[in-house]
Amino acid sequence: MLDGLDRLAHNLCNVQFTLNKTLRGGVILFATLFLFVFSITASAEPEPNGLKNLDFREVIKESKDKVFPTVVFIKCVRENLQGGKKVSQEVSGSGVIISATGEVLSNWHVVDKATEVRCLLLDGRAVSAKVLGTDKDTDLAVLQLNLPADIGPLPFARIGDSSKLKEGDFVMAMGAPWGMSRSVSIGIISCTSRYLPQNSEYTLWLQTDAAISPGNSGGPLVNTAGEVIGINTRGTMSGGDTGFAIPTDVINDVVAQIRKSGKVDWSWTGLQLQPLRDFNRNIYFNFTEGVMVAESDPESPARRAGIQAGDRIMRLNSQTMTALTEEELPAIRRQIGMLPKMTPAKIEFMRQGQLMSVDLVPREKGIVEGEELDFPRWDFTLKSINQFDNPDLHFNRAKGVFIYGIKYPGNAQTAGLLARDILVKIDGKEVTELDEVKALHQAALDDLANKNRVVLSILRNGLMRQTVLDYSRNYEKK
Repeated sequence: MLDGLDRLAHNLCNVQFTLNKTLRGGVILFATLFLFVFSITASAEPEPNGLKNLDFREVIKESKDKVFPTVVFIKCVRENLQGGKKVSQEVSGSGVIISATGEVLSNWHVVDKATEVRCLLLDGRAVSAKVLGTDKDTDLAVLQLNLPADIGPLPFARIGDSSKLKEGDFVMAMGAPWGMSRSVSIGIISCTSRYLPQNSEYTLWLQTDAAISPGNSGGPLVNTAGEVIGINTRGTMSGGDTGFAIPTDVINDVVAQIRKSGKVDWSWTGLQLQPLRDFNRNIYFNFTEGVMVAESDPESPARRAGIQAGDRIMRLNSQTMTALTEEELPAIRRQIGMLPKMTPAKIEFMRQGQLMSVDLVPREKGIVEGEELDFPRWDFTLKSINQFDNPDLHFNRAKGVFIYGIKYPGNAQTAGLLARDILVKIDGKEVTELDEVKALHQAALDDLANKNRVVLSILRNGLMRQTVLDYSRNYEKK
């Protein structure tokens, strides 16, 4: 019997011979290399009775079979405000069953604003579903299948531990790419800790080269043990070699809260943090402990507690906090976000060489996106200003509404209105809520026979403007 090194050398000789034949015969070179890697991977693990050649296809098949029956194809009808008006559209995505009673884990962006949700099961049956809860901050959602009485307990996927993953581990991305029902692609973990600050402040992403295409969103990323270790969320339009999944440490926290209350109650302190080292921004603080305060939001709990930009937070409720690099920020933000609301938390920080401490009282973060409404005949859509969704507009007007979309062609366009104009007054009456605009809009339509113009006061780029909106023309009529 060959020992480990002899077996490896023997395999190398065989592969060299195979490659020579491949180059002469025109057989696909990639397939040979792929099978060779699997052969070495399988034969490198010592067994009690010596080396054993494992068929990697069987490993993949066994792990795939554990999860594939739990993958669902999701179709939603959603109402969106596009082009200055309300439109209904059908979108599709993926999900994975996580309980025998039919709970489905998916992405927030798959079911956001959905008025109808239907899920296709493995046996071909389509069932409706209701949204139990969502969290935009982490892009996660939990659905509940409305199961007929004749459907017994469903197969469900086991949630694994993504913290055990290593770069190079094989994974499978499952879902419904391009609306084509079920599919599975294979790849490796390219990075276990990818920081994407523009996508989520609480998530450190798993990066994979397993194809994640449009429609795969919400589907499971699966390890070779047949466990869900991530939820596919972002990929390339061409289904290329860079995709991202939400890891299970985030999933477990969010699912637990949604099961409990139907939402995630993040606490808000207004702290804007940065690491001690940031290569891309040429930031290097000569410390090895703590996390820097870049800024605190106006009127925030942090600002009211006296925390300033440049302070270095050392401990939160006696627990050490350190972010040497940006990859350590999401876990700290989740820790702060999970603080009990309206309960003092002790923050210890360094300022000019002195250790100081304050009690900070977090408050509920609340909604992170403003409500939207469309206004026919005026031919625009409005949205409430939200400090998390529109921080730049919130800086100019803490409470108010802004133009979200303009219909082309339409009366708002003719009046010279632009998206992101803040609506301040209508015919001299100040408006800060959508309901106030809605009431004035309805009154204007009711009096259309006598009046067809309103004077709007808008705030654009910090400057007040007046414009006349003439809504005498009905662009909806063909």
